[in-house]
Amino acid sequence: MLNIKNEVLIRVYSVAAVVLVVAVVILMRLFQLTITDAHKWEAKADSLYVKLVDVPSQRGNILADDGALLATSLPFFDIHFDAKAEGLTAEIFNEQAVDSLAWLLSTYIDPQYTPGAYREWLDTLRNADPRTRGIRYVPIAKNLPYSKYLLIKSFPIFREGRHAGGFIAEQVSKRERPFKILAQRTIGYAQREGALPVGIEGSFNTILDGKRDDYPKQLMLRVPGDVYIPINDLAEIEPASGDDVVTTLDINIQDAAENALLNACQTHNADHGCAIVMEVKTGKIRAMANIGRTQFEGKTGYWETYNYAVGERVEPGSMFKLASFMAMMEAGALDDFEEKVPVYQGKVKIYDEELVDASPHGMDSMTIRQIFALSSNVGTATLTQKYFKSKSAAFVQQLRDFNLDQPTGIEIAGEENPIVKNPEDPKSEWSGTTLPWMSIGYELLLTPLQMLTFYNAVANDGRMMRPYLVQRTEHYGETIKEFRPYTVKRSIASQKTIRKAKELLKEVVKSGTAKNIQPAFFDIAGKTGTAQLNYHKFRASKGIRHQAGFCGFFPADNPVYSCIVVISEPERGGYHGAEVAAPVFRQIADKCFAMKAELHTPINANKPTPLKKGQLPGFDAGKKEDLKESMQWLGLEFTSAEDVADWGVLVAKDSIGLSIQNRSVNDKTVPSVVGMGLKDAIYLLENRGCRVRAEGVGKVQSQSLAPGTKASGQTCVLYLN
Repeated sequence: MLNIKNEVLIRVYSVAAVVLVVAVVILMRLFQLTITDAHKWEAKADSLYVKLVDVPSQRGNILADDGALLATSLPFFDIHFDAKAEGLTAEIFNEQAVDSLAWLLSTYIDPQYTPGAYREWLDTLRNADPRTRGIRYVPIAKNLPYSKYLLIKSFPIFREGRHAGGFIAEQVSKRERPFKILAQRTIGYAQREGALPVGIEGSFNTILDGKRDDYPKQLMLRVPGDVYIPINDLAEIEPASGDDVVTTLDINIQDAAENALLNACQTHNADHGCAIVMEVKTGKIRAMANIGRTQFEGKTGYWETYNYAVGERVEPGSMFKLASFMAMMEAGALDDFEEKVPVYQGKVKIYDEELVDASPHGMDSMTIRQIFALSSNVGTATLTQKYFKSKSAAFVQQLRDFNLDQPTGIEIAGEENPIVKNPEDPKSEWSGTTLPWMSIGYELLLTPLQMLTFYNAVANDGRMMRPYLVQRTEHYGETIKEFRPYTVKRSIASQKTIRKAKELLKEVVKSGTAKNIQPAFFDIAGKTGTAQLNYHKFRASKGIRHQAGFCGFFPADNPVYSCIVVISEPERGGYHGAEVAAPVFRQIADKCFAMKAELHTPINANKPTPLKKGQLPGFDAGKKEDLKESMQWLGLEFTSAEDVADWGVLVAKDSIGLSIQNRSVNDKTVPSVVGMGLKDAIYLLENRGCRVRAEGVGKVQSQSLAPGTKASGQTCVLYLN
């Protein structure tokens, strides 16, 4: 019996010991969880319901050269309602407040719902099962401007804020362009679904977007329905700000370029075109316009859909002849522009291929000056063959010396590398006809910007500048980084070649293919270009397409701007560069000349020549002191007779000066007021008792009362002219 009792006690004690050990282990674990590892598990629990997210930065602005906004981010607001907000008590959510809120939402936010429908909906949200998806994050309105946001924030219940009124406002930014289509493709975009970033927005995305490590954080709470809602009002958090980008674009020149280009594309029913204006001395791009035909909602129109200026690599045609002539001049040829060269009436056979001039002329020979000015393909190819036929590699090397085989390196993406064939490279497919065809702008590929950069170097006395679109970045007006003009090459050719090249370019506008665009008040230098897009060594083919171009600079003798215009596939009103592209160049140049004072010759630049006697003012009368002061202010030489009292008259004495002679005035008789202004005439006549009536404007030409007549209150009519 005793043994059984002991055995039971042992078992009881064993169980008790086990229970005690388990209890101790549980207590130790509880201590670890609640005290030692409390922060770890609290953080883990919070991570299931609370998370930190970045508040996106306010994207920086893109500005024109004068500070005008080209692209900016405007704040808009998305409004949500948390019907189960912790502080939204029954007292706040009372019948009267809900009725007012429902009426205001119906009136100002969405009139398609009646106040009764809004009231019923709000009650449903308030009393619904909180586990229902989205019940705590109900959209009220989207994309509200700031004024509407302030209005809705003042509504009953909502005015209590996030915790007591369930009002949730999220600020979102929208990219806006105040000038709409203006420079649209050049400005570009950074984020567009299914498309790579383009333009300034894409290339300077990181700068415009701001630094991500500067982003403020926002706590988001997970609510039933697996939805995260902001704990604080997002609209009250100041987002980080990106830097601004200041471009080189001139809004007025950009507008002139786009309008002229658009009108030309519409007039000629062209497929697309581009125009670039560059500042000669610096390489700053003052305008970059791109217009292309596109389909939108079943209608055909023109829009900036692609940056042809930077990204379209084409055969430049006759605009390239400047490089060919300069290559020959650098090789020591073409010293005499009056030298006659055979042009075979505009048609010649080179190997098995026939080369013809674009416009029939019937001449057997032309001077070198005429060949360039009239854009003779035969003459250009003949000269090139003469000097480079046996050394075509030297011709290509000259083109490389002009940097025509290199991209410009402009900041925005999408620039195509130029293609210039190399006779020493088997992959270039060099043939016996490559050299003559290359000399007139075929069998090589350049973008319009690359062609313009070459012409700009010629305008800049041989110094080649890198074209650039961005001159600095700023943060709240303070310069962060500045981009200065960069010289790619100090001289692409000798000064003799540059001088003679300018002479040829001026001749094109003076007497050649572009004489139709010569302005009256300044000179243009440039070259027309007409290229066939689907040719085979100029064999006629069905449905042939053309590209018209003009590249040059102005004013010709002291260039400020260079410009290129390229219009592809014009279908009516001509297709040559002189007919299609050159007038666009002229319109842009005219606008620039009208707007920019630096293009005008100062009126005091030269010493004035003495006026002839017939050009001097004469018989102007008035107070002696007034006449003297006027002559001194105008800088005109004059003398004054000794007998001049108070009143005088100007008399032209000789070709270099004037004399102030005495005008006799008697207190009792009508004086002569001829030559006086109306103020002086009235003063003299009324002081002698006469009444005055004036007809016309200007100074007194004649008077009805003869001088010397006794003054006795008569009316004197003054005839002004």
